[in-house]
Amino acid sequence: MTLRIYNTQSRKKEEFHPLQEGKVGIYVCGITAYDVCHVGHARSAVVFDGITRYLRYRGWEVTYVKNFTDIDDKIIDKARRENAGINAIAERYIREHDEDMGMLGVARPTFTPRATENIDGMIRLVTTLLEKGLAYPMDGDVYYSVERFPGYGKLSGRNLEDMLAGARIDVNEKKRNPLDFALWKASREGEPWWESPWGRGRPGWHLECSVMSQRYLGETFDIHGGGEDLVFPHHENEIAQSEGATGKTLARYWIHNGFVRVNSEKMSKSLGNFFTIRDILQQYHPEVLRLFLLQSHYRSPVDFSDAALNEARQGMNRFYSTLKLLRDIAAGGTEMAPETAEKDGEMKAQLQSLRERFCEAMDDDFNTARAIGHLFDAVRLVNASLAEKKPDVSRSVFVQAGKTLLEIGSVLGFFRQESDDYLRRDREREAGKRGLSVAEIERLIAERRAARAAKTWQRADEIRNGLAAQGVILQDAPDATTWTIA
Repeated sequence: MTLRIYNTQSRKKEEFHPLQEGKVGIYVCGITAYDVCHVGHARSAVVFDGITRYLRYRGWEVTYVKNFTDIDDKIIDKARRENAGINAIAERYIREHDEDMGMLGVARPTFTPRATENIDGMIRLVTTLLEKGLAYPMDGDVYYSVERFPGYGKLSGRNLEDMLAGARIDVNEKKRNPLDFALWKASREGEPWWESPWGRGRPGWHLECSVMSQRYLGETFDIHGGGEDLVFPHHENEIAQSEGATGKTLARYWIHNGFVRVNSEKMSKSLGNFFTIRDILQQYHPEVLRLFLLQSHYRSPVDFSDAALNEARQGMNRFYSTLKLLRDIAAGGTEMAPETAEKDGEMKAQLQSLRERFCEAMDDDFNTARAIGHLFDAVRLVNASLAEKKPDVSRSVFVQAGKTLLEIGSVLGFFRQESDDYLRRDREREAGKRGLSVAEIERLIAERRAARAAKTWQRADEIRNGLAAQGVILQDAPDATTWTIA
């Protein structure tokens, strides 16, 4: 099946054909480095990490560029409040961003350029736009003239006349048109600046991405991505700058992920309704957050809640519990059916089908929700076979099932931890959240084991029921008793 991508600009799914056979160039707008990252940032990062992983899984060589904005009004304001330099502020939050992304299993992009490293390129682009009559200087500032670019509004679907009619005009504004946007800003007292033909100043926010994408991917590249809040004006302005200067298409496919919502509102710092990645990872395993974010199609909004995260936790626990069973089978400690087992062929066919169904889902506009559903189907199939007193599938097929689950899960950034370690950490984390002592739970399990050996069934049942009342569920096996928290 051919990969099909929903293109924001055309508003339809299109077959994906990269500019260069076997190679894909992707540019995604990154963070403004003035604060710690929240779950909304995590969604964009996880979505495009998953897209990149899948493209590589399919055999493409991917160049993935994601920038850092390290000069901006918000960074300057933060530096003033903390009596620090803007470089110190940006460095701190870029470092914390990288730590957060590492915990989430987000692979580092091929290139992570910073705005301040590309000032010369921005000055050259502004000069080109001035020469082409698409921009004008005004008291040390330089503005882009949107009326001079015929395609303005083509990404967002907005009509220039309607935008002009609805614009509010500030009588003190230096712009010729209320929709014109700043390419270069004259320096104000106490702000950082760079020398330019128009005087000391700094770049406008929209300018940096046009320069950095061209630097690493060329004047036209395959995929440009970001959150849906960037469609207008940021990406619209990128198109105007880049295509106005080069006369060429900037990006052939535009991909935008939906918001993370809290009580039906977009999660954002400006609304004060955000949860930092670090806050959430104190309560949940990083792969639980990752599963939560990928269980919805990337273009759909995601409703953030404890209930949704707990559901994702239960799902990830099912995955890891099954992987543990399969690992134990591979280790040879369980009696299994002979290699010529009756249902080996059927299970092998299902495993092969899993790969095909996974790719079919991902080829349909990176539908991770459906792809994850296929993974759960495979887990149910395996567990149904293992539930039989005498499994009628041989060990080698279960070993292959484990390998297939790990292979496909890795494309989504899952299963990065040993199953025993994951399940142990989950137990300890959940016990701590509920004020339970792991040592006391283990002591009671040992006491129950002794009671069962002594055939003191009433005491054994009292312990099981008491633990169950606290959400601690016991699973007895011939050689041990394990526990989980529901």
